[in-house]
Amino acid sequence: MSERESMEYDVVVVGGGPAGLATAIRLKQLAAEKNQEIGVCVLEKGAELGAHILSGAVMDPLALTELIPDWKEKGAPLNVPVTQDKFLFLSETGARATPNWLLPQCFHNEGNYIVRLGDVVKWMGEQAEALGVDIFPGFAAVEVLYDENGAVRGVATGDMGVARDGSHTDHYQPGMELHARYTVFGEGARGQLGRQLIERYKLDDGRNPQSYGIGIKEMWEVDPAQSKPGLVVHTAGWPLDADTYGGSFLYHLDNNLVAVGMIVGLDYANPWLSPFDEFQRYKTHPAIRGTFEGGKRIAYGARAITAGGLLALPKLTFPGGVLVGCEAGFLNASRIKGSHAAIKSGKLAAEAAFDALTADRRQDELTAYPKAFESSWLHAELNKARNFKQWFKKGRTVATLMTGIEQWLLKGKMPWTLRHNKPDHACLQPASQCARIDYPKPDGKLTFDKLSSVFISNTNHDENEPVHLTLKDPSVPVKVNLAKYGGPEARYCPAGVYEFVKDDHGEDRLQINAQNCVHCKTCDIKDPTQNIVWVAPQGGEGPVYSGM
Repeated sequence: MSERESMEYDVVVVGGGPAGLATAIRLKQLAAEKNQEIGVCVLEKGAELGAHILSGAVMDPLALTELIPDWKEKGAPLNVPVTQDKFLFLSETGARATPNWLLPQCFHNEGNYIVRLGDVVKWMGEQAEALGVDIFPGFAAVEVLYDENGAVRGVATGDMGVARDGSHTDHYQPGMELHARYTVFGEGARGQLGRQLIERYKLDDGRNPQSYGIGIKEMWEVDPAQSKPGLVVHTAGWPLDADTYGGSFLYHLDNNLVAVGMIVGLDYANPWLSPFDEFQRYKTHPAIRGTFEGGKRIAYGARAITAGGLLALPKLTFPGGVLVGCEAGFLNASRIKGSHAAIKSGKLAAEAAFDALTADRRQDELTAYPKAFESSWLHAELNKARNFKQWFKKGRTVATLMTGIEQWLLKGKMPWTLRHNKPDHACLQPASQCARIDYPKPDGKLTFDKLSSVFISNTNHDENEPVHLTLKDPSVPVKVNLAKYGGPEARYCPAGVYEFVKDDHGEDRLQINAQNCVHCKTCDIKDPTQNIVWVAPQGGEGPVYSGM
């Protein structure tokens, strides 16, 4: 085995999203203020900053303003202020608008901006580099490094140029070790290393199981007559049934662009459900389809979100490191927003790390970080919405009523707290107990199939490398998942990665089309037997989103 080279930093940040970049920026700001030298680097598995970023997104600028007060002067791409909010309840053919005065505060977007979060992240990267942060795109952190006392001492990046059979190609390069006094993990929802850390240090003991959703999104260039920059439309109801958590959005950007998407809670029960096909069907609704007539779809992608809220938030610290952003689960599902929370968490983590560094500490627990969070506006915001996701476990009707009572009537000051103990993967019911769902064939104009969608995600993987969708037991997909659940991986994956085919003897087998993967992590979350483990492929692979 080739010897890995190593680099030393004060702080290594894993993940170049809003949380990770906010951490790096704040560390360098504090170092400049105190005239100190602090070495900070950011590892990003995508080919460039923003390549793996996918979000709605309506952004609350509060945390960004705290981090970079002069963001407007510095040219941050928050260019489309929200001018109008609409909330619609859809039946199969009808739409009922909820008057704005009836909407809880969490659904109001005055003062917020419709953004392309990938562009915001690129801009944040420029600010970080200007402060002296080293940013390494195209490098996937695949291993946590520990010292002799069991504390995190950094990470290692993956080897490059490994063939499918494990042999080294002519392009082989061993991974690199990055050692740090503190390591910040901001990989996003269901991070590969974060999952290992939560398990190793039992960070989720006493917490609700984390709850996830899959977000599927398209970007459209619409007829100028349909463009209404600043308009935010949220919908609930059709095509999802009353027992399935989820909703959809249309966000009108500038330049005749409209972002359309759907979130489906991954605690759904019916294994015949396909989030991708539900989203395609959504666009055909009479109240929705007109926006896209005469338009053109220009981008597609998908990403899991953490939606469990405050009660599912794991312990944030462990010896030598912290969790930030969606890695921990700071997203506020009631507001359908996470970027402001990610930035705030990164800023708080950076301030705790800086104080530790100046006190000449290393690889201990940054306990000041969770303490600062508990006294922050972010904690207060999440506490108001702490029951939001749990109510939806009881169906849409009860959830709508109780969310209205909690958020509108009680202003988030409810005296009760709801718990749940069932992880998303355990919610799937046997296929024989559920109604099959027949989805209409795509027309190629308004609705599309998975393969043509994956094509415009710009995803790419070396077809000769080891498959990064790993199976603990290769027999389980056919013997259990197909036999009992009807092969749900073929439907919950929004990229056509999983396909049940017949072998030469007419027997069923699971074919994994790893080259299609858009790194959404849904399989890692929803697989009912938890047999699928998503691991990072070579750095720089996966989707290349542009301003998604």
